[in-house]
Order: sequence, then structure tokens, then C-alpha cells
Amino acid sequence: MITVKKAHKTSNQKKFSIPNKYKLFLIALPFLILTFLFSYLPLHGWLYSFYDYRPGIPLSKSEFVGLRWFKSIFANPVQTKEVLRVMKNTIAISSINIVTSVFPVIFAILLTEIRKERFKKTVQVLTTIPNFISWVLVYSVAFTLFSVDNGLINHLLMNLHIIKTPINFLASDNHTWLNMTLWSIWKGLGWGAIMYLAAITGIDQELYDAAKVDGCGRFKLIWHITVPGIMPTYFVLLLLSIANFINNGMDQYFVFQNAINKEHIEVLDLYVYNIGMVGANFSFSTAISMLKSIISVFLLFVANSMSKLFRGETII
Repeated sequence: MITVKKAHKTSNQKKFSIPNKYKLFLIALPFLILTFLFSYLPLHGWLYSFYDYRPGIPLSKSEFVGLRWFKSIFANPVQTKEVLRVMKNTIAISSINIVTSVFPVIFAILLTEIRKERFKKTVQVLTTIPNFISWVLVYSVAFTLFSVDNGLINHLLMNLHIIKTPINFLASDNHTWLNMTLWSIWKGLGWGAIMYLAAITGIDQELYDAAKVDGCGRFKLIWHITVPGIMPTYFVLLLLSIANFINNGMDQYFVFQNAINKEHIEVLDLYVYNIGMVGANFSFSTAISMLKSIISVFLLFVANSMSKLFRGETII
């Protein structure tokens, strides 16, 4: 009797068992739902770009204007000049970020060369923490250091008699692109190195042992084993950065912007916010945002083609 029950139970388990290919889909299903809710469902808002929308008036009662907002980008010389200025800032800052993307690689390599584990973990923790600090708090740190009235840097420079009057670093428009890049590097250096630390861990240790037997020193080990071992990871992340070229965020530039540096700090995402939320021109800002999305998709396919050309593999 017991044998019959076990056989019946086993047959029921086999009957209701889920194939492996469906198990993987069910595991990914919650993430697919979140992606749909937060990435694809909001695309319904693109409808606002085809209307002359005013807050408080339902979209159904707003005037349908078709492609008027898209045409105004190129038809109005003043507006075209503004968009070109914003695109120039966006491309410049994104280009500097791509050039400086080697810094996390270098930092990860140097971190692995630290022999004292306790010191290594301390450095890694201290450099990773800034990633979890909001840009508002980062600006608070910047204000504490560089403000005119009570800034630490101004006090130090004046006490050393290097300057006679305080310098307003935060309200200056000198080297704005570079300054924003330096703050971004400070905030994301430790976090960006995590991927490369994982790649270095995955390198076969026997390669290092064989190279040491052949008489290779520390620098040669890094150059001939570590660097080639993490290059695939670096190129994948680099191609994704190229695909995300014009999406360099808004938070950082929003908190650092002021009337003096706005000319060079206003990137595309910040421009969309300023036009839409501050200027209350929701329809035009939606049109700009749509063009940005189209360009991003185009760059994604360009990056995918580059990956296939240089690596023989695609990223999508």
C-alpha cells in the first residue's frame, strides 16, 4: 500500500513538474514586470508631445498639434541654438566620462596589489561609500569645502597667504565640464571598480604561478595577465557607456547649477527638466525627451555593431 502511494505521489510530481526553460522564465518574470511598469508603461506620456498641453486641462480636451513641437526645434533659430548648446554640453561631459572610464580599471588593479587585507578592505569600503550618498549631500560636502564665507579651502588658502580674498569656486564657470567629471569620479570610483575586481578574481591563478616561475615581476604580471584578463569586461562596459552616451543624468547637474555656470552645466536631461517642470512647457520637453530616446536607441545599435566588429560578439 505504501509503495502504491509513493508511486502515485511520484507520478503526480512528474505530472505537475515545470520544464527548466519555463523555470528560468518564471524566475525572470518579476523583473520583467518591474521593467514594464517603470520603463515601458510611462512611454504612454509621449502622447503629450502631440498636444498643446496645459496643466489642469485633460489631455482629451487639449489641442492636437501633431509634429509642431518637433518642427519648432529646427524651425526656430533661437530654439535650435539652445538645443545645440545643450547637446554640446552633453556630448562634452559624456566624452570626458568615457575617457576617464579607465580610472576604475587602474584603481581595481592597484587595489588587488595591496598585500595587507585589512588595509585593502578599508580602502575599498571608504571609496565605495560615496556611491550611496545622494548628490544633495555631495553638494553639501562641496559647499562645506569651497563656500566663500566658511569654506575650508578658502580659509586654508587665506591662512597660507596664497589668496587675499575668498574665491567663489561653486559659482565659477571655469572648467565646469572638468569639475563635474571630477565629482563624478570621486563618487563612483570605488563602485565602478567592483566589476573589475570580480573580473580579476576570475583570472586563473595558475597563469600567475607559471609567470612567476618564468621570472616575471609584479609589473609584468599586471601588464601581461591582469590587464588582458579584464579587457573583455572593460570593453563591454565601454560599449554600454557609448550606447548610453547622452543619458548622463540630471541629479548632479541640478544641484550644482546656478545662474553663472548654467551655460555649460545644462545637459540634455537637465534641460528637459528646466523646460518642462520649471518652464511649464510639458509638450515641448516631452518632444525633446523623445528625440533623446531615439538617439539612445540608435547609439545602442551602433555600439552593438562595434562589439560584433571588434570582439566578434554582440551585447544585445
